[in-house]
Amino acid sequence: MSHLSWSDDLARESRLAGMLYLVIIIMGLGAEFGLRGPLVDLTDATGTAESILAAPGQFRLAIAADLVMALSDAGLAILLYLIFRNVAYGLALSAMVFRLIQTVLIAANLMALQTALMLLSSASDVSDAQALALVFLNLHGHGYDLGLVFFGVNNLMMGALIWRSKIFAKAFGAGLALAGFVYLIGSGLRFFALYLSAAFAPAYGVTVLAETAFCLRLLCQSPRR
Repeated sequence: MSHLSWSDDLARESRLAGMLYLVIIIMGLGAEFGLRGPLVDLTDATGTAESILAAPGQFRLAIAADLVMALSDAGLAILLYLIFRNVAYGLALSAMVFRLIQTVLIAANLMALQTALMLLSSASDVSDAQALALVFLNLHGHGYDLGLVFFGVNNLMMGALIWRSKIFAKAFGAGLALAGFVYLIGSGLRFFALYLSAAFAPAYGVTVLAETAFCLRLLCQSPRR
């Protein structure tokens, strides 16, 4: 079957996928920029330590938000597979696997944040603890980008599935495919050309726009008679 034929069940799955996608966007951006971002400066170990210890609840809330995001991502991976399996079974299954790998990596990577908090909260040697905590915070950033490598591949696959589905506008597929390239390039820069990462950062706006647009499209899906 080369295209989707919407039923009540698939429409419900689409709307549920949209709701999970919305949770992922809100929790992911909220954790990174609203909660954790103001506390962490990877160029200042002492300042970061003082900020985290002054607001440990905020730091823990960021971890909780990321955990909710990961749980929602696992559910979304399964729902998108169910929605697109009749478009291209092998491609839909592969997309689910790559998204789940990303989810596992990001969830496991939260231990780096917890370790940093434990070091700062119970250290006897303050200066060493601050330096080591910053290493774990930096490790979290690298681990997150490692997960985004797999997510980038997932986005390319999802772009192809949407393009072939004949039910979603091809622009959504093109947007997700472009987002996939941004994730892959951005993660590559983090590992192999860190000095270029800051200049490339505005490109992530494309990913927010593309994913939010597809999220809203899923939420608006209704059965076709």
